[in-house]
Amino acid sequence: MTSLMTPTCELLGISRPIVQAPVSAVPEVVAGVSNAGGLGIIPGTWLGKHGTRETLSAVRDLTNRPIGANYVISLMGEDEHASLDVMLDAGVPFISTFWGDPAPLVERIHGAGALHFHTVGSAEEARRVVDAGVDVVVAQGVEAGGHVWGKVSTMVLVPAVVDAVPDTHVIAAGGIADGRGLAAVLTLGAGAAWVGTRFVMSEENAMHPEHQVQMLAARETDAFYSTLFDLGWPDAPHRALMNDTVKMWLEADQPPSGHRPGEGDVVAHQANGDPIPRYSTEDPNGTISGDVTAMCMYAGQGIGVVNDVKPVATIMDEMMEVAGAVLSKLGRG
Repeated sequence: MTSLMTPTCELLGISRPIVQAPVSAVPEVVAGVSNAGGLGIIPGTWLGKHGTRETLSAVRDLTNRPIGANYVISLMGEDEHASLDVMLDAGVPFISTFWGDPAPLVERIHGAGALHFHTVGSAEEARRVVDAGVDVVVAQGVEAGGHVWGKVSTMVLVPAVVDAVPDTHVIAAGGIADGRGLAAVLTLGAGAAWVGTRFVMSEENAMHPEHQVQMLAARETDAFYSTLFDLGWPDAPHRALMNDTVKMWLEADQPPSGHRPGEGDVVAHQANGDPIPRYSTEDPNGTISGDVTAMCMYAGQGIGVVNDVKPVATIMDEMMEVAGAVLSKLGRG
């Protein structure tokens, strides 16, 4: 088994430099990544206090390896802060934050004995959050799926951030979906890769079958960047698959929110019967019914090199093998 241990791996207590992005991450995916030697991250923002306890218990039933939790700062209200407290009280060792100023949370996270990750989109922002006390910087390139904070490509952003905060651990995010991408970002100076779309396409993920078909057929050019799916998180750029909703909006000459075609349509329903309107930020899982392919299907440009669905452990093994082979050819393995 190829070893690519980095100082970041040692800091996180993991054996492989792969961190799972908190996108469509069910407990089986989170635990699967951690059990395979990486770091799984729970998407805490949408769980609430009760849901956090349930999810954390489910993950801990599946792994005793290191895990983390992620919070979108701009969306944090009373319920989200309560969720964070549950994570910290339970001793979750790594808290990742995104989309906002992390400074007000640093002391709280450190006070619970956890390390604080924060996602940035520029070298200047990296310096600022490190000065505020953040321990690990996630440099997110614009190729990323889901919500996208910056506008710089991964290839340029990662070395810029590494140079800007040379004494800080940097994790690279955006477009990394196979071992070649992992090797590339390690060569750029990152200590690990932050991987989302590839793990969305894992056997353990609770993906709706129709969603999966769309993802398997997608090319890198189908991962569309916009602020279109904004109900629940307005004015937030994101990258998701081109679908009928996107095409309908483009054909209407891209009207603003409130004037878009089909606005107010209910395209699908949650398992409990709750309606999901067109342009919602909700993405389809296996429990949703209706026209799921009209919903937001988050995907990064890395979808262009994802052509199958495999177990998390197999994905991890293959990424490590390929990265090791690539780096060996370069004399770095």
